[in-house]
Amino acid sequence: MTLMNPAICLAVSLGLAASTAAAAEPVSPATARQNSATAAAATAVVPSYAFASPSEPLLEKLSLAKAADSLDQVSHAWIQKHKCGSCHTSFPYLISRPALEHDNSGPLKEIHTFFESRVRAWDADLAKNNHAGPEVVGTACAMALYDARTTGKLDPLTRQALNRVWTLQDKDGVWSWTQCGWQPFEVDKYFGALLAAVGAGHAPDGYAAGDSAKAGLEKLRAYFRGAPPPSLHHQVWLLWAATKLDGIMSAESKNSTIEQLRSLQRPDGSWSMRSLGKDWVGQAGEKSDPNALGDGYGTGLCVFVLREAGVSATDLAIQRGKAWLSSNQRVSGRWFTPSINGVEEHYISDTATAFAVLALAGD
Repeated sequence: MTLMNPAICLAVSLGLAASTAAAAEPVSPATARQNSATAAAATAVVPSYAFASPSEPLLEKLSLAKAADSLDQVSHAWIQKHKCGSCHTSFPYLISRPALEHDNSGPLKEIHTFFESRVRAWDADLAKNNHAGPEVVGTACAMALYDARTTGKLDPLTRQALNRVWTLQDKDGVWSWTQCGWQPFEVDKYFGALLAAVGAGHAPDGYAAGDSAKAGLEKLRAYFRGAPPPSLHHQVWLLWAATKLDGIMSAESKNSTIEQLRSLQRPDGSWSMRSLGKDWVGQAGEKSDPNALGDGYGTGLCVFVLREAGVSATDLAIQRGKAWLSSNQRVSGRWFTPSINGVEEHYISDTATAFAVLALAGD
């Protein structure tokens, strides 16, 4: 695989050419002036497909409909341009989008169909794809959670994807993974193991208890028993996986994780992604600041996983976290999170929007 951009290090390219843009129509000076005036009048409107920016204004009122539109447009544009899955955009989209009642099924159906087509193409394609592990694990996880949130039944193609996950598992229980220094998803094999655990555990129809997953899950459980999470961020994901998959986290560790998250909640009710990886160093050399301001991904992830782990919706930490999310949505519909990797597009904001939606739409 040839990486198209360092910012999409884990993206699994199909090597398809992008479509050619249509040539622009000639525009008269009068029309140009009118267009300029119209654009100036609309400067406060940020298209939901634009890249995330810290200067984007806040919405006056929470809108899950705008969140849905943002998720649809950003993820659809990503798939159309890159023809790939990614841990920061399209995988979280497939996991989160079905949680919204404001359903625009066109983009969701199209993106789900895209991943189905990838599963069908694996036999022919993966022999020449250096990122077989990330694509298979990420796709299987996303499709499993999609099935759980839509039909509640395990689709045959999803089962096929999950079964393929185990064929690529190494003897030590993990998978070959992209490790190019892009926090928090592309730095270690541990995150690939987390995705596999989340996907297998949440797969409908008791998949994790079946014969197909038995041997693979035994190796995965052994790996987690012997390898502590390298960051609190990964520990939070492990807690999420452990809500559905037994034998990967002790009750003591679960309670400890919950208490650590409580202690890191900021006075305004938010969490910071950087506080979940206090020893992180971004790809561009930026060190993590555990006292950084709260952001969409940190807050969305923590609220969602705490609820999944059994913390009550009436708990003050949950209420304060959701209140922060409700008042910090941007006019595009997204939630902003600054990249720790020096990426101007702040792709982690796509992940932030997905988890903010999961946190807010769950109750």
